[in-house]
Amino acid sequence: MPATLSSTKTRAALRTSARISVELLLVLVMAAVALWLLGKMWSVVWPLIVGLLLTTLTWPLARSLRRRGWPPALAASVVTVLFLLAAAGVVALIAVPVASQSGELTDGVVEGVQKLREWASGPPLNIGDDQITKAFDTAAARAQDGLGSMVTTVVTGVSTVVNGLVTAVLALFLMFFFLKDGPRFLPWLARQLPGRLSTDVPTVAARSWDTLGAFVRSQAAVGLLDAVLIGLGLWIVGVPLVLPLAVLTFVSAFVPIVGALFAGLVAVLIALVSNGLTDALIVLAIIIVVQQLEGNVFQPMIQSRGLGLHAATVLLAVTLGGSLAGIVGSLLAVPVAALIAVIWNYVREQLSEPPQEPGSDESPAGAAVPS
Repeated sequence: MPATLSSTKTRAALRTSARISVELLLVLVMAAVALWLLGKMWSVVWPLIVGLLLTTLTWPLARSLRRRGWPPALAASVVTVLFLLAAAGVVALIAVPVASQSGELTDGVVEGVQKLREWASGPPLNIGDDQITKAFDTAAARAQDGLGSMVTTVVTGVSTVVNGLVTAVLALFLMFFFLKDGPRFLPWLARQLPGRLSTDVPTVAARSWDTLGAFVRSQAAVGLLDAVLIGLGLWIVGVPLVLPLAVLTFVSAFVPIVGALFAGLVAVLIALVSNGLTDALIVLAIIIVVQQLEGNVFQPMIQSRGLGLHAATVLLAVTLGGSLAGIVGSLLAVPVAALIAVIWNYVREQLSEPPQEPGSDESPAGAAVPS
């Protein structure tokens, strides 16, 4: 005889499903409100995030100086100045060789344009000089017609640059204060919170800080690997400015997607104007292979070990973050996923039952068991 559905169990299952759905809906609403508030405060939150990431990068040196007896303000000041000098050194390492060879690069660009015109005038295109001149005239006319939109674009670009500079300056000041007063933050936070929150929140904050440090270290390892592989490829091909291009590749690794595209474009352009089309295509192939290995193999593996996340989780987090928030989403996807994992693991620790030792019973230790 076939089994029939129990009306009591069915109603209980529906009630449970409805209750879980309502609770999940409330959680999603609260998450949406939190994200909306985050967007409203983004002009403050973004410099705060950048400052924290810079602090995780410079804190080991500041901690070493403080352990040697340096005052916190002096240690923070020295580390901040050293960081600025290091950033200026990186810029100089890239800019000085490029400036010294700017004449050769300019001649190479002119020669490349001339070769391109000669190639376009031959078969199969057979484009004459008059057609090229006409095309330039048409482009100039369209540029004049769209002058208003061009001005708007330039103003928007200038505004973006200014906002970036303001963010960088604010992040540097925040880094200084984090280096100076960071160790006093968690004790102060514990004094401000009531009950269990005075223990839970500082513990989660300390674990989150360790996670951010692991993220910065893993990102630096990925950038160093990219710089070595691409620099080695450029050296084998014989492209000039190998060291500046390798340094640019390392620095750009901290900016997902756009950084890799910019560094690769610069390397291909220099290879084109200095070595020709064939070597430029070889450099392009090298960069594509290295970037694919970095995005799909190296970065997930290195970050998964440092952050305690599976490599597939890292890859999916970067993809989801990029689709939701573009470049910023790609940059913050992995640390956000790692912080969520930290919170989840801590909640599980607090909600889990302590393991019972084998052979133990409900009776207290040393109590007599009746016969």
